[in-house]
Amino acid sequence: MTEAPTATADSHAAPPRPPSGPDRPDRPLWRLVLRAALWVLATIVLLTAALLIAVATVDWNVARPWISRKVVDLTGREFAIGGNLRVGYTLGLPTEPGWQRYVPRLRITGDNVRFANPSWASTGPNLLTARHVSVALHPLPLLDHRVVLSDLVMESPMLALERDAQGRRSWRLRDPDRPSPWRLEVLHSSFSNGDLVYVNRLLELDLKAKVASLDDANAKGPATGQRFGLQFNATGTYRKASVNGSGKAGSLLAFTAEHSAFPIQAQAMLGKNKASIDGIVNDPRAPAGLDLQLTLGGDSMSDLYPVTGVLLPQTPAYETRGRLIGAKTDGIWLWTYEKFTGRVGASDLSGTAEYLPRQPNLPRPLLRGTITSQQLRLADLGPSVGAGAASKKTGRDKLLPDKQFRTEQWGALDADITFKGKKIISNFAALQDVDTVIRMQDRVLGLAPLNFGLAGGKVTTNISLDGRRQPIAAQIKLAARQVKVRELFPKLKSMQGSFGEINGDAALTGHGNSIATMLGTSNGEIGAVVSEGAVSKFILEAAGLNIANAVFAKVFGDKPVHLNCMLGDMVVNNGRADVRRFMLDTDDTRVDVTGGVDLGREQLDLDVRPRAKGVRIFSLRTPLYAKGTFAHPDIGPYKGPLALKAAAAGALALLAPAAAVLPLVSMGDKNDNADDCALVMAKTAQTRAQPHSEPTAAPAKPVTQGDMKKPQQEN
Repeated sequence: MTEAPTATADSHAAPPRPPSGPDRPDRPLWRLVLRAALWVLATIVLLTAALLIAVATVDWNVARPWISRKVVDLTGREFAIGGNLRVGYTLGLPTEPGWQRYVPRLRITGDNVRFANPSWASTGPNLLTARHVSVALHPLPLLDHRVVLSDLVMESPMLALERDAQGRRSWRLRDPDRPSPWRLEVLHSSFSNGDLVYVNRLLELDLKAKVASLDDANAKGPATGQRFGLQFNATGTYRKASVNGSGKAGSLLAFTAEHSAFPIQAQAMLGKNKASIDGIVNDPRAPAGLDLQLTLGGDSMSDLYPVTGVLLPQTPAYETRGRLIGAKTDGIWLWTYEKFTGRVGASDLSGTAEYLPRQPNLPRPLLRGTITSQQLRLADLGPSVGAGAASKKTGRDKLLPDKQFRTEQWGALDADITFKGKKIISNFAALQDVDTVIRMQDRVLGLAPLNFGLAGGKVTTNISLDGRRQPIAAQIKLAARQVKVRELFPKLKSMQGSFGEINGDAALTGHGNSIATMLGTSNGEIGAVVSEGAVSKFILEAAGLNIANAVFAKVFGDKPVHLNCMLGDMVVNNGRADVRRFMLDTDDTRVDVTGGVDLGREQLDLDVRPRAKGVRIFSLRTPLYAKGTFAHPDIGPYKGPLALKAAAAGALALLAPAAAVLPLVSMGDKNDNADDCALVMAKTAQTRAQPHSEPTAAPAKPVTQGDMKKPQQEN
């Protein structure tokens, strides 16, 4: 039996089939993901291409009504595009952070664009008009209800910004009573050859300006991180003063943004005053503060009244520089002029001043501060206190200043100013180390105390001028100590050899609107003493007409004689100062003065009676008179007694030439009273201790010993 070979059978067997069903392996997953991604990308590309084609080919003018409605819904203001509307694409700004700058933006361009003002605005129907406006709209923030314009470009815009007396702002787009879910943000803006109107009723500011954007080369601001965005030429009014100026300022966006620091640099004429500012305004759309370097100058400080509302005197040309700080608290502006320096004529001033406007607890604005001066000429500031020379009225021949106080403007503000001056120059004398507090409250002006050095001595005064009544009720209390006679009259050659110190006290009350009328109606007392020392013998002998000694002193010099005392006091009644007692006493002469002085008419009516204490040869000693006016005094001997002496000398000359000199010999008083000085000084001391004058509704305080010691302690 034979077996079939198995190898042959196996060699003709069919090949194995792959497994079917669940055992079959899948295709690679990455191929499926890649294919899906390609399909999605292709779809996006096709949609983008379709969108680009649509944007490029669609007539967007048909969308203008829809855009206008959306803007109205967003802002509550009427909006219209009167010209052509175009839409394109652009990338973000280089200044934008991160990847967002590469996100495409819709570039929307419209012609003849108009955006309305609120109904209450007085600057016209439109907040903004522009011949051409182009904006770049960021698409991603729309998902968060934010309309972000990464770029805003305007051609020939006309922008009218207004803040009314109620504090409403025309550029505020949202109604606080109806808040919108959408917010509008602008990241960058520029324009050229624009017109800007800015009205702020609260600041009484009304400006019209020609404005243009600045390029990067000219945009550097006053501080790190701050940049100017525009330059302008402006005209208008501030308060009651005209404004004409130019300068640079922050961008329009910085002006309208919340809590922004808005740089500004400008030069302008404010009325008749020249001003420049350089600094920062905080939150300019609703100013909350400012910090500016201010320079201000003009022909007279009185020209500042239309700008500041603060009454200032007529002065020579002035200039001041300092830091002006404004801070707004609870709707009230507080102003500080810090570390300023300035000049008025030949006078210098420096210090810090604050201005507080009227408030519920402050019935009038308040000006307060501290001012110092190295040199102050009363001729520069004198008109403010009636301290100028007498008026130049035709036919007036008087010396007392009659410049009128303008009390109708004293109620404009209150004041509390501390003043310290190294030197004050007047026509009469130079004052040193002036220290005073100037207060104005409810039209009452006070200087209490007013301390100053005079001729090597100290003078302390308290002054009150009550402008609440007409005429002004004025009162002065004065104390002078150790005033050197020699230094008091340095221009008088005959006094160069004179010595002695004046100590005096006074109290006067008067009524009038000038210094002249106040003195002409005054009542009170004056007392003064010249301490023991030396006095010019030439002056005494000339007053007594002692011819021999006068000639001797003129040839050989002015030799001093010992002064025992010179003292006196006067009582003033309705402008007439009557001598109560007056005596000058030396070792060989006593002079008594009686009579009075009419301060209202500026008339002298004095008798001067010198009396020799020893034998005098060639003495024509006789009573003298002092008549005439302050401007034209008439001083000389009474002719009667002098003529009798001359006649007697002539008669005796006929009998014996030697006897002719007997009438010209003064035998003096052999019974000189050594206690004369002590007696009169004691009586005068009673007047000086408490000089009296009738009180006023706003009396000046008496001068105390503490007041008199204060300047000595501080200097």
